Amino acid sequence: MAESQVDKDLIRQLVEGDISEDNVTRLQKMSRKDKDRFFQYVEVLQEKVPWDEKILLRISDKLYVVATQEGGRIVKCECGHEFGDYRENWKLQCRIRVRKTLEEFKEVYDPEPACPEPGWQEIREYFCPGDHAAQLAVEVVSPGYPIVFEMLPDLDVFYRDYLGRPLPDESSQWYKDQTSNVTQSWRSRREAH
Repeated sequence: MAESQVDKDLIRQLVEGDISEDNVTRLQKMSRKDKDRFFQYVEVLQEKVPWDEKILLRISDKLYVVATQEGGRIVKCECGHEFGDYRENWKLQCRIRVRKTLEEFKEVYDPEPACPEPGWQEIREYFCPGDHAAQLAVEVVSPGYPIVFEMLPDLDVFYRDYLGRPLPDESSQWYKDQTSNVTQSWRSRREAH
């Protein structure tokens, strides 16, 4: 295997977490990544999920931006639950557990001095509303702080300029935060009642 080439099996080991220490070191010392490595990585991920939509980008351990057959781009959990348009903060579609007291903090923080300070911070845990209810993210923020939209990737620029393979549905409209559409719909529903 040439120094700049990595085979798909090695990427699979890396994704599964059972790669040898020697191979990790070898990967870290490579001077440059080969252009196909990202696509091999996506192939490995695609083989692990039970659905067919094309993965465009993995955004966390269990979440992906995928291309739908209808021409959309959505956030999808590995379990198959669809969170909707990837330009809208997927966390707004989650089940959310908020920990506010020292007793609740101590359930997940040890030792106690490491705990956030009640009244000044809260812990928000985001769970998939699908059948498996996997925990997808955690935030430690001040009470009342808006839900953090961690990442809105510019997929068109990434695929075109970095990977050299433009997406077929490239458009300047894709890279726009649409989260306010969700919160506006909540307001509209409340006013209708």
